[in-house]
Amino acid sequence: MKHAIECINLVKQFGDFRAVDHMNLTFEQGKISALLGPNGAGKTTAISMMLGMMKPTSGEVQMLGLPAGTKELRQRVGALTQDVKAADGLSVKEVLELFRSYYRNPMSLERLLDISGLHGDAKRRASSLSGGQRRRLAFAQSLAGNPELILLDEPTVGMDIQSRDRFWETVRALAGNGRTILLTTHHLDEADAVADHIAVVASGRVVAEGTPEKLKSQTALRTVSFRASNAPNEQEWIKLPGVKKAECNGERIRLHAENTDVLLFSLMQSSWGVTDIDVQSASLEDTFKSLTAKN
Repeated sequence: MKHAIECINLVKQFGDFRAVDHMNLTFEQGKISALLGPNGAGKTTAISMMLGMMKPTSGEVQMLGLPAGTKELRQRVGALTQDVKAADGLSVKEVLELFRSYYRNPMSLERLLDISGLHGDAKRRASSLSGGQRRRLAFAQSLAGNPELILLDEPTVGMDIQSRDRFWETVRALAGNGRTILLTTHHLDEADAVADHIAVVASGRVVAEGTPEKLKSQTALRTVSFRASNAPNEQEWIKLPGVKKAECNGERIRLHAENTDVLLFSLMQSSWGVTDIDVQSASLEDTFKSLTAKN
């Protein structure tokens, strides 16, 4: 298993504030990974050190087997950061051609226009684009060098639903072609849908990592909701196997449990007249709140 990114005991100190606190992370080649955390958790600082834009106070970062910030990596790594300004006076086509000129093996202009969805706006000044269009142009700029490794910091900010759908289709296609992608996002549903691996950070530290399914199964409860024509006293629900929390809202009962299979068996064996059963998996948002609330 090859690692595209390795952060080894990474620390970044700003005066008395430690933004990144002995962070150890590895991200696999050819996978879509997500780095999640609340505001101020150290995500953007970590990304900046990976890109060589900021030097660690201590520790090290390896990108594609090379120290972060080396000249060779600039040809092999693409990045979409949060603050990207449109070039003054240049058209969309000119911006993309300019960025292509920086690389030995650039992606074709046609492909970049396809990715950005800006074929019809190729002659427009980049500064006249809407916020969502500028974000799509910035994404295309990050791919101008045909990179092996792509870092995306809050990539869908400002995009409408259709643009976001198109964006994630492109990301999946890039990963399908063997490229490695690391992203940060506050849209947890997006991370849940696309990421092969997720690392959650809080207060500059890694608090959990794994597949979305693994994280959800370890830290959050599943929910069983139903109706009961012969419901017992509310306290009886808590006595059922694995139930951690019970909610009774009118005729509908909602139970939060670790093992819903055992719980369902108990409900069906009861004389409570259980019907209209709905089982819901834990959401990544529930998991995220649980993990970051402790830090």
